[in-house]
Amino acid sequence: MRLTAKVTELNRVGQVLAARLKHLGIDTVEDLLFYFPFRYEDYRRVAGVSELKDGEQITFRGRIELIATKRSPVKRKLVTEAVVAEGDGRLRAVWFGQPFISKVLKAGDEVYLSGRVTRDRLGFELIGPSYEKVNTDNTPTHTARIVPLYSLTTGITQKQIRFLMSQAVVLADQVEEWLPGEIRARANLISLSPAIRSIHFPDSDAERQAAERRLKFDELYVRQLRAEMIRQSLKRVAAPALTLRLEEIKEFVSSLPFNLTADQRRAAWEIIQDTERTEPMNRLLEGDVGSGKTIVAALVMYNAVRNGYQAAIMAPTEVLAAQHFETLGRLFDRQGIRVGILTANKFQRFPEASRKGEKEKLPAAKAKEEIKAAIGGGEIDVIIGTHALLTEDVRFNRLGLVIVDEQHRFGVEQRRQIREKSGLLALAPAKASRGDAGQPEYTPHFLSMTATPIPRSFALTVYGDLDVSIIRELPAGRKPIITRVVSPHEREKAYGFIRQQVRGGRQVFVICPLIEESETGADKKSVLKEYEHLAKEVFPDLEIGYLHGKLKSREKDEAMARFAGGNTDVLVSTSVVEVGVDIPNASVMMIEGAERFGLAQLHQFRGRVGRSEHQSYCFLFTGLDSQKAGERLAFFEKTADGFALAEYDLETRGPGEVYGTTQSGMMNFRLATMRDVEIIKLAREMARGVDFEKFPELRERVREWESQVHLE
Repeated sequence: MRLTAKVTELNRVGQVLAARLKHLGIDTVEDLLFYFPFRYEDYRRVAGVSELKDGEQITFRGRIELIATKRSPVKRKLVTEAVVAEGDGRLRAVWFGQPFISKVLKAGDEVYLSGRVTRDRLGFELIGPSYEKVNTDNTPTHTARIVPLYSLTTGITQKQIRFLMSQAVVLADQVEEWLPGEIRARANLISLSPAIRSIHFPDSDAERQAAERRLKFDELYVRQLRAEMIRQSLKRVAAPALTLRLEEIKEFVSSLPFNLTADQRRAAWEIIQDTERTEPMNRLLEGDVGSGKTIVAALVMYNAVRNGYQAAIMAPTEVLAAQHFETLGRLFDRQGIRVGILTANKFQRFPEASRKGEKEKLPAAKAKEEIKAAIGGGEIDVIIGTHALLTEDVRFNRLGLVIVDEQHRFGVEQRRQIREKSGLLALAPAKASRGDAGQPEYTPHFLSMTATPIPRSFALTVYGDLDVSIIRELPAGRKPIITRVVSPHEREKAYGFIRQQVRGGRQVFVICPLIEESETGADKKSVLKEYEHLAKEVFPDLEIGYLHGKLKSREKDEAMARFAGGNTDVLVSTSVVEVGVDIPNASVMMIEGAERFGLAQLHQFRGRVGRSEHQSYCFLFTGLDSQKAGERLAFFEKTADGFALAEYDLETRGPGEVYGTTQSGMMNFRLATMRDVEIIKLAREMARGVDFEKFPELRERVREWESQVHLE
C-alpha cells in the first residue's frame, strides 16, 4: 500500500466511515498519518489490586469473571458491569449506555482496563474505562501505554481512529524526508519517519517530545523559509538611498505643537537609517493605541520628500485614509509639501481650493483623472489612499517610500505592482539586477504600521521577513482611561453618566457587533436598532448619529464630519472606527456585547477616547453570564498595556481568533502554538541566510506549502 492510497483500502473502512473521515480532512493514508493527536492519556502504570489507590489513573490487567448489561432501577439507563480478577483480587468495571460491550467482552477474556480508579463501600471500581483484549503479541493500542487522543467528528470514536492509525504507521517509512541532514544535525532534530510513528504511538515521554519538537519545527520552519525567500528577493533589487536631512528634520520637529516621546524619536531614527540604504527597507512599526505612530510616519515621509521622492500611505478604509489626509495635509501644508488623496470615492489635493486657477468644482470623473495626472507628473509629494492606489490606473513620478497602515503584510504581488507604478525604473543604479524584460529591478522602501500590539512569538512567526520597531510610550499628558464592566442593573446609571459627559461638552462612541438585527440573531446588538433605541428612548434630547461599513462613502464622510465637528453627541458604530479614528473631544467609549470582541479589538475601541487632556471612560456592556467571558473582561478592565492584553488573548483565544488568521494558512498549525517560543526562535535562526541553491528541496517545500494554503 502507498501513502496516496484512499483510506477505504484500510481494514474496516467502508463508504460511511470514509465520508466521516473526509469531514476531518482525511482522504488518503498520508492524510491520516498527518492527523496528529491533540493530547495523550498515560496508562503505562499497570497496577494490581493490592497497589490501587483512590483517584489514581492506572491500567489493570485481569480476567473477566462476570459481565452483564441491565437497566438501572432509578433512571432506567442501561448499565454494563463486569467483575475482573487478578490473582486473589477483584475489581469492578462499569460502563453507562454502552450495552454492546457485554457482546464484545465475555467471561474468560483477559483484558486491559485503563482509567481513573475510585473506591466505594464495595471496593475499587473503574467508571467507563478504556478496554482492550490482551492479544498474542502483548502490544496494546488503547490501554497500558501512552494513548493518543484525537479530535473527532460525529460517528467516529477514539478506538476507530487508533485502530486505523495502527495500520497506517507501518507506512511511515514512505514519508519523504525534506530537511537536509546538515540542518537536522544543527537543529538536533530526529528524522521525519520516526517522528511520525512516535507522535501517534510513543513508547516514552522523551520519544513523544522528540517527535513533537521535530514536527513543530517543520511547521514553523517552512514559514520562516518563506520569509527568508522574501528577504533574499528584496536584496536582489535596489531602492533609492534617502539620506538623513538632519537640519531640516530638526526644524520640522521644532515646529510641531508637541514634543516627541523617546520611543517616537528612536523609531523614526531606526526607520530613516533603513531608508538610507540602497537595499529596500522592510520594517513593521508597531505601537500601542494613541502612541503616535502617525507622526513617526510623517517624519519618515518628510525625509523622503526632502530627498526629492514621493511618499505614499495606504490605509485599510476610506474613513482612515480621509483622516490621514486631513492630519498630514495640515501638518505638511506649512512645510510646502503637497498632499493628495486617491480612493475609490475621494480624490483631491490639500486644500482643494489651493489649486491654481480653479474656479468651479470639477466633475468627479475629471477630478479623479486630474489627481492621477498630478501624481504621475510629480505635482503631489505625499499620496494617501486605500488599495485603490494599486488597482486604479495610477502612475507615480518618483515613489521612494510606501507606508501600509493596518495591512500587516504587503505581498510579493503588491510589491511588483507598486514597483511597476513607481516611476523609478529609469532611475535605477547600474548595480540593480535586471528583470525578465531587461529593465532594472528597483523598488521603493516599505514600512508597515499596526496599532494592534503583537507578541514577539507571533511577530516572529507571521512577520518573520520584517524588522520591527516598537512604540510603547504614550505622549505626555494622557490620562489613563477608566474602564468598567457594566452589569445589566447598572445600565441606567451608565446612561446618566454619559448624559453628564455630553452636558460637559464631551462626545460618545457606542460600538455594536452588527449593522442590522437580522444578520445573526436577536441576542446581538445592532447599530440600527441601538441608534433607534438611544435616539427615541434614552437620549431623545441629544444628537445621535450612526456609522457602519455598508454606508456609501459620502454618507460615511458626512457622519464622521458631523461627529468630528461636534454636531453629533453620540455616534453609534460598528468596528469601522476600530483603528485610527481620532476625535480628541470624545471621552466615552461604550461597547455593547463586549464579550464578543477579542481583547486586542476592545483595546483598539478604547483607544478612540483618551486622546486629549479630558478624563475618558470605557464602559463594557455584556449580555452573557459566562465565567470565561467574565474573566477576560475583568482582566481587560484592570489592564491598560496593549502588549499584556495581546499575550493574554493569544493564550486564551488563539491567534486565529485574535488576528483573523484562522483561514490564512500562516497560523493554521497542526501542532505548533505561539507558546513554542524556543522552537520559533530556532526555526528563524536556521532559516536566516539559508542557501536555496545548495538546498533546492527547501525552496520546493515552500512552494508546495504555498500551493496548499490560502495566504494573505
